[in-house]
Amino acid sequence: MRQIAFSPPDITEKEISAVADVLRSGWITSGPKTAEFEEALSMFYGTKRTLGLSSATAALELALRLLNIGEGDEVITSAYTYTASASVITHVGATVRICDVSEGTIKMDCDQLRSLINEKTKAVIPVDVAGVMEDYDSIFSVLEEKKDLFVPNGKFQESLGRVAVVSDAAHSLGAVYKGIPSGRAGDLTAFSFHAVKNLTTAEGGALTWKSFPEIEDDEVYAQLRLDALHGQSKDALKKMQPGQWEYDIVFPGRKCNMTDIQAAIGLVQLDRYSGLLQRREKLIQRYDAAFKNRGLYAIEHSGDEFTSSGHLYMIRIPGYAIEERNRLIEELGAVGISANVHYKPLPLLTAYINLGFDIEDYPNAYDFYRNEVTLPLHTLLSDEDQDYIIEHVLRLIE
Repeated sequence: MRQIAFSPPDITEKEISAVADVLRSGWITSGPKTAEFEEALSMFYGTKRTLGLSSATAALELALRLLNIGEGDEVITSAYTYTASASVITHVGATVRICDVSEGTIKMDCDQLRSLINEKTKAVIPVDVAGVMEDYDSIFSVLEEKKDLFVPNGKFQESLGRVAVVSDAAHSLGAVYKGIPSGRAGDLTAFSFHAVKNLTTAEGGALTWKSFPEIEDDEVYAQLRLDALHGQSKDALKKMQPGQWEYDIVFPGRKCNMTDIQAAIGLVQLDRYSGLLQRREKLIQRYDAAFKNRGLYAIEHSGDEFTSSGHLYMIRIPGYAIEERNRLIEELGAVGISANVHYKPLPLLTAYINLGFDIEDYPNAYDFYRNEVTLPLHTLLSDEDQDYIIEHVLRLIE
């Protein structure tokens, strides 16, 4: 029997060698490799600056803090996402508002989004689930319609002049929407480099942004970097230079910087990334060819106006209820295939039930979730492994 992992990291001797070089260098925390990785990421998706961080969660939180969002404010995110998209809203003291997805999709219902916006709304966090970018045109259109309700707080909100779009692009590095790469669709964009992501640094993330009107990108970077390093006026590399111990704490910031060890992995992964994306695309095509003529619904990873990063392969089994879906995942596990579910909608989780959310108010998210299965999709998956998965999925659903 084969044993097929769900999403193992694709690490080669190049990454291992790069990490060894950093370990030998004498500098392993944030330093020159982190700066190099930040610059390489910005060049990849075409923004002026990027900040490397410890996670996409940290990136989302720093984006909200940069926008001066806190108590008394509201931030809207999708019902169909992982908790990180919403938990960061509570971290800054703001109120979570949850928007259902459109029927049969994993994209925000823009009619409901429109109804949720009021004078307290300061940001929307769309989620690029599976690496498929959100419908940003529709989201920005809604925010422009509601511009007259917007009450800015602080210079970054004033610079935008409307509710901010903070993209949760944890899945979508390398995706493109209407000619715009992930990283340039939202006002600010958070990426994840967790171990299961297309590009990994073991743990890690990054935050980038479109230039704010009349605010220098270097100023934005400096503000974010301060917040990621305790609000300390000097980073560790500068502080450790001979005679340069003196520093100040400008404000009580967080501690969520990226290390040079992580950045070294990321630089190699980014250099390999076009090949990794091509392999994911090929695997998706093979899955589609096997499943689409058998009545299974799979999310679309490409079309006339978009190309995804191919992060997850999500199928829905027509007619299945939750119990049947869960049984299928157990049966796949019994033959060595690790499958998953993306996602349990937020209003099904205790933390959000305790905040007053009820899944009955999010019928589209629940309907998508109840018969969704995520199959292994990663660059260590051989054609033979994939054939094995396809064979057993089709056998078990007959």
